[in-house]
Amino acid sequence: MRLAALETSSDWCSVAVAIDGEIACLERRAPNRHSDLALPFLERLLQQAALRVDDLDAIAFGSGPGAFTGLRIACGLAQGLALARRLPVVGISAFEAVAEESGASRVAVGLDARMHEVYYAALERSGGGWREVVPGQCVSPHAASMPPGEGWVGAGSGFAAHPGLLQNLAVRRPEVHPSALAVARLAAPRLAAGEGVDAAQAAPVYLRDKVAFTKAELAGR
Repeated sequence: MRLAALETSSDWCSVAVAIDGEIACLERRAPNRHSDLALPFLERLLQQAALRVDDLDAIAFGSGPGAFTGLRIACGLAQGLALARRLPVVGISAFEAVAEESGASRVAVGLDARMHEVYYAALERSGGGWREVVPGQCVSPHAASMPPGEGWVGAGSGFAAHPGLLQNLAVRRPEVHPSALAVARLAAPRLAAGEGVDAAQAAPVYLRDKVAFTKAELAGR
C-alpha cells in the first residue's frame, strides 16, 4: 500500500509517505505556516520515492483534537488529494499519534488546548493500535483524573504548558507531538482492513467549539 499522511494539529507541520510499511517523513516546527509547507513537503517525499500523487492508494490525516486552523488544513488537503482520485481517507486522532510516538504502552496524553484547558485522554496499547481508558475530553488541567492502574507515562504539550497536570505521574514527555509518521503507521492496518471512508465524509474532531475568549472574558481575568 502507498499512502500519504498529513498532521498539522499542533505547531508542527508533519507529512509522511508510506510504501508497503516503509515510511519517510518530513516535519518542521512552524506555527501558522502549515498551509505553506504541507504540499511542498509531500511533493519532495513523492519525488524521493519516484512517485506521483496519482500513484497513491489512500490518504491519512491527523483528525485532532488540536489547533482549529491546523485541523482544517490537514482535513482539507486530505479531501482535496483524495476526492478527484477517489481514494479512501482515514483520520487518526492526535491522542493516538502522541501515544504511538511516546514509546510507552500506557500513555496519558495531554495537549495544550489554550484558554487554560487541555485536551486529555489516557490510552493503552491493544494489539497493533490503542484503546482509550479515559475518553478524550477538554478540561481544566486540575480536573484531569489519573487513569486507573500503574505504569502510566505522560506525553504531550499540555505537560509543558501546565506543570500541575497529573502531578502524580513520575515520567513526563512534554516534547512528544503528533506526527505524520505515527499517523501513517496507525492508518495502514485500518486502511488494509477496509476502514477508509469517502473523502466527503472526512472530518476533524474538535472536542471544543470555542476558539478564543471574548474581550469581556479577557478583561475579567
